[in-house]
Amino acid sequence: MTRTARRPARWLVILLAGSPAASCGLPAEDEPHAVELPQRALTSPTPGAAGADPPGAVAEVLCLVRDGRLVQTVRRVGAAPTPQRQAEHLVAGPTEAERATGLSTMLAGTSLRVDVPRGGTEARVEVAGEQGSARSDETIAYGQLVCTLTSRPDVNSVVFTRNGEVLQVPRADGSLSRGPLGITDYARLIAPS
Repeated sequence: MTRTARRPARWLVILLAGSPAASCGLPAEDEPHAVELPQRALTSPTPGAAGADPPGAVAEVLCLVRDGRLVQTVRRVGAAPTPQRQAEHLVAGPTEAERATGLSTMLAGTSLRVDVPRGGTEARVEVAGEQGSARSDETIAYGQLVCTLTSRPDVNSVVFTRNGEVLQVPRADGSLSRGPLGITDYARLIAPS
């Protein structure tokens, strides 16, 4: 290619880079201004005592239920909750304000223990009581726990146990699995944002 043939291409690139079509569509501003960023899951893997529910520095994701679908809800808490504490918040159910928007939980009264072995990313959830059949509300309940726990940066999957034995639990497609389960196993149950 000759030197003259490269020159028009270079000018075209410079021209397009400076044109309004190359901008992001926002007008230039002379002064900086505050920007409201969306709340994202900021739950830290560092365990700490969760505060009450007043606004805090850490976002805690809980997957509650509305109209038979999982809804990811963000609560602000004072310190990063442990996986056990986050599960307890989920079992406790929605706040009064969340109930007013139609949110509920399928886990009320459930007794469970959550353990994530040091250095691991698989949560083991020990559930009490008898295992029932794979009813749709049971599928939603397992989905709530998987969705909530895998929202944490330190948990990638969840296995459910009873008396130390791995349980077969229902997935969103109706099949039973001994896990490990991830958010993709319940993705079709998550309500669109």
